Amino acid sequence: AQISAKMDEILKKRGMTQGSVGERVAVLNADPAQNYPNTDEGRARMLAYCNQLIADLQPKLPLWFGVTPKTPVEVRRVPVYTEAGAAGGYYERPALDGSRPGAFYINLRDTAERPRWSLPTLTYHESAPGHHFQLALVAESNLPKLRQNMGFSANTEGWALYAEQLAMEMGLYEGDDLGLLGMYQARLFRAGRCVVDTGIHAKGWSREQAIRYMVDTGGEPEGRITSEIERYCARPGQACSYKVGHTVWVNARE
Repeated sequence: AQISAKMDEILKKRGMTQGSVGERVAVLNADPAQNYPNTDEGRARMLAYCNQLIADLQPKLPLWFGVTPKTPVEVRRVPVYTEAGAAGGYYERPALDGSRPGAFYINLRDTAERPRWSLPTLTYHESAPGHHFQLALVAESNLPKLRQNMGFSANTEGWALYAEQLAMEMGLYEGDDLGLLGMYQARLFRAGRCVVDTGIHAKGWSREQAIRYMVDTGGEPEGRITSEIERYCARPGQACSYKVGHTVWVNARE
């Protein structure tokens, strides 16, 4: 309810006053001005935009971080042969020998699943200052090999949610109401999946009930949400671990 209220304020500022938050977000998602063409040229433009977000971030980082990875990060397309069943985005840590950079893989099976206004938060989560800052530093460290290669969801995903919060604190959304809306929608998405994770695994919810809840709450495309719900069915508790970890990171900073 708190997150939806923040989104409602931004939507009303844009003159979007009719319907629920989810319904208004769905209308915004369908706006051609917010979507890249579902073509090779459109996909190339989307990748270029995300890589430019990372480039624009670089001058601000020394003001906020005393230690940053030496290894670069880049945005790549999820391979076509896996995109149908892959998540919307994921990070691949760099090679331990430094031969390969960190990579944020974005799923481009349908560009309408990722409207332009949602891309900044996704990029900050998956690359810098999100997963890349944590996992590339681990790869560059002298920690035991086991620790360099393992992932603990509450730790790594909690950090990435903290990085989304930090992007707002760094002023990366100043003058960009739609980018800020994307940040709040990502928060709503995390909150909503705590509901569906609990619903599926403790309350007996069906796959269809979980899909409908997420679509109605956040207004995101059903195709994307279906892939997410199937992931939650297969990995009990993983969606909840994000928020557990975020809470611990924020408390640690305080």
